[in-house]
Amino acid sequence: MNKPTDDHRDGSGVGFGVSGVPNEEPRPRPVVAVVSDLFFVSRIRETGRLTGVAVEFARTPTEVEAALVKGARFVLVDLTAGRDYDRILKAAEVARVPVLGFTTHALARATQPWHARCRRVVTKETLTQELPALLREGVGA
Repeated sequence: MNKPTDDHRDGSGVGFGVSGVPNEEPRPRPVVAVVSDLFFVSRIRETGRLTGVAVEFARTPTEVEAALVKGARFVLVDLTAGRDYDRILKAAEVARVPVLGFTTHALARATQPWHARCRRVVTKETLTQELPALLREGVGA
């Protein structure tokens, strides 16, 4: 016996309520990535695709600011790339979007000034290991 449901699927990912009006499933806000290392750009892009998490790459502080205006779950920042971190981190603070910074063991001391402004800072090795979970779950409260 078929039971009535409040949501009918047509295979497109759009739900149709009892009234027949489409109910779009809310899409999670994208992750904004400020990364220039092509290895990590490729890895982050592919992991985002595999986990179903949109990742928007930003190369300049202006691009970061524009992405944050549209909304973001968190900002992923390579702290070893020589960016205008004060401006990038200020934009994230104003937008109230958490920052996940990553660095290397060798540059941990050099990147220390920005660590306190990030919700979490990890090494590139840790980022590689935890990337799928981080993209899906975020950086915590």
